[in-house]
Amino acid sequence: MKKSIVISGPPAVGKTTVAKGLAEEFDLQYLSGGDVLKEMAKEQGFDSDGDDWWDTEDGMKFLKQREENSEFDKKLDEKLMALFDQGSMVITSYTLPWLVKNGIKIWLEGSHASSTKRMQSRDNMSSEEAYEITKRRFDRNKALYKKLYNFDFGDDTSVFDLIINTDHLTAQQVIDVTKETVRKLQ
Repeated sequence: MKKSIVISGPPAVGKTTVAKGLAEEFDLQYLSGGDVLKEMAKEQGFDSDGDDWWDTEDGMKFLKQREENSEFDKKLDEKLMALFDQGSMVITSYTLPWLVKNGIKIWLEGSHASSTKRMQSRDNMSSEEAYEITKRRFDRNKALYKKLYNFDFGDDTSVFDLIINTDHLTAQQVIDVTKETVRKLQ
């Protein structure tokens, strides 16, 4: 069994791109914690299709629902922890690195300006809109995880095996650095 890998970091920093690259390189199964949460949103009657759903009005409504009822996140995290512990997974998750003991944990960081540019390009929106959305999502998620699990998302990086600032790197360069680390720790 291969160790599982978790990729975390703020919104629009490149987590999905890196996770898919690692899954392909090491023949691991890729899973997006956000996609599992979107399935839970569908069960609540939301139309959560599309990669940019979190950035929509409905996505923000669901975030508000999660802030009021922690069961969504707790169920998600229990499911992700069980899958992670089975091994041979690459999972993107905001919370998992603080909740699991084993595996390889990678934090991608970047400036708010870089995240804004990525989201603007990826989701075809104005710079102002991308800035507001990335800031709001980061701040609200950070507060939610502090309340739920008492860790400082974005500040406490002590649990990570590798921290990469993605600001001045291409996606491929970030993937290459993470591959090196995974080879050493696998």
